[in-house]
Amino acid sequence: MRPSALGGYDDWPDFVRDTLPLTGDELTTKVAGLLGVPEPGAAPAVRTVDEWQADGVHTSELEWTTPFGPPTRAWLLRPAGRAPRAALLGLHCHAGVKSIGAERLVDVPQPSRVAIRVRDDLYEGQPAANVLARAGFVVLCHDTFAWGSRRFELAAEDDESYDVAARSHEHTVAKAAGILGTSLAGMVAYDDLTALSVLRRVDGVDKVGVFGLSGGGGRAAILTALDPGIAASAVVCMMTTFAGLIPSYVDVHSWLFSTPGLARHLDHPTLAAGRARHQQLVVYAEDDELFSPAGMHDADRELTEHFHYGPGSYEGVFLPGRHRFDAGMQRIVGDFLTKALYT
Repeated sequence: MRPSALGGYDDWPDFVRDTLPLTGDELTTKVAGLLGVPEPGAAPAVRTVDEWQADGVHTSELEWTTPFGPPTRAWLLRPAGRAPRAALLGLHCHAGVKSIGAERLVDVPQPSRVAIRVRDDLYEGQPAANVLARAGFVVLCHDTFAWGSRRFELAAEDDESYDVAARSHEHTVAKAAGILGTSLAGMVAYDDLTALSVLRRVDGVDKVGVFGLSGGGGRAAILTALDPGIAASAVVCMMTTFAGLIPSYVDVHSWLFSTPGLARHLDHPTLAAGRARHQQLVVYAEDDELFSPAGMHDADRELTEHFHYGPGSYEGVFLPGRHRFDAGMQRIVGDFLTKALYT
């Protein structure tokens, strides 16, 4: 018998076959159907693995189990000595790095070399979740489907070689997902909805927002469309029309942003706008190597039109420079989310 191509996830096919798709209002049902998002169950039992406090932030390392695949590792951050009413779900980027997940967003006692490298390259060396926790939020960051603790079992000697193998293996995952009637984005959304249910059980939280860079920004757009209770969303360097990707920019994107058939029904700005009832920020990098200028500006115009009559709002910010979520962008996101969730 040939070895499994889905190491660590041999129970995934049966889970998808035996689980009904997510349903809700018209938009939730439509998006869940297009992506193949299974219906999440009740919020999982959560175990605290470790805790520490540093630089004004109390951090708890958590773990929970879903009905398939390996356990999920996550970090819950709180500003020390304060009891925030608003909470954020931090969604890590893709970056071609699957050996780690949310660790790139969190200041942990012994960060991996890969986490430091990704943070230095894309986040100006800053753990974005800690920055936002110090700004007054509870922040939950989790490893999602196929990343970090939720990664597939692949033959690799270290994290760097794992990431090389995972780039090719993503095609295998996407093929298997398509056969099963789901997608990489749909399964990631399942894990994100599960994490959102964990965050909503935090005492004292009455408003929830989401934020993410790049692939994390795409995840934020999908999650906001699936869950009408999200009050604010900050998308960084992840906005374009789908037309702006073809023919010159499609190869620089992963299966996370390439669900077959989605563009026939929803353009990416339409997906991000959703019901236009939430507060939406998009930060664009004018020299972003992953998106065409025309695609970004067309998306900005479409989002402005979608939110024109409210009741939500849209703010688009264009900044010079390459694809990243640097310190200046993190301040913009923090200021926006503070205004959106605390006023």
